[in-house]
Amino acid sequence: MQNLDLLHISIADQQLYGFASGRLVLRMPVSTALNGAGETNGSNCTPRGLHQIRARIGDGLPIGAVLRGRRWTGEVWNTELHERFPGRDWILTRILWLSGCEPGRNRLGQVDSFRRYIYLHGTPDTEPMGVPLSHGCIRLRNADVLELFDRVPVHCAVRIDEAPCPDWAVAQLS
Repeated sequence: MQNLDLLHISIADQQLYGFASGRLVLRMPVSTALNGAGETNGSNCTPRGLHQIRARIGDGLPIGAVLRGRRWTGEVWNTELHERFPGRDWILTRILWLSGCEPGRNRLGQVDSFRRYIYLHGTPDTEPMGVPLSHGCIRLRNADVLELFDRVPVHCAVRIDEAPCPDWAVAQLS
C-alpha cells in the first residue's frame, strides 16, 4: 500500500479523502464536530485549514484499545465497558494528533489545534459515521483508523474544509 501525502477532510461530505502523488486513492466516512466548524479553544468545533500530523499514537495496540490522555488504559472497548461509562467520548485504537499550520487561524493563541488536542481517532463501531457528532475531533471506524495509521507519516498534510467535494465523492480510486 502506498503512503499518503495529503488527507482532505470535507465537513460537508463527512468524508476523508486520501491522496498519494496527487491521485485520490482512499475515501473513508468520518464524523466531525456536532457544533460544526470553528477554531476557538473550548468551542468543541472542528478546526478548518491546513494542518499536519504531529504525532502518531497507539502503534501496536489492539483494535478497540481505549486511550485516555494519549495513553492506553489497558482496556479494550466492549459494550459492557461502554455501559459502565455512559457519555464518555471514546478515543479508540489509534490517534493521529493534528497541529495547525496557519498562525492566527489554527495555530498559536486561542486557535491552536494541537493545544486543543484535535485528533483523527477510532470510535466505537456502534457510533454512526457520516453524521457530525464529535467534540471537535475527526472520528473514524476502528478498521479505517488502523488502515490510515499505517499509511500516513508524521508531517503528512491534512486539509479540513467545509466545502463539499462532489467529484471526489464518486471518483474512481487510483
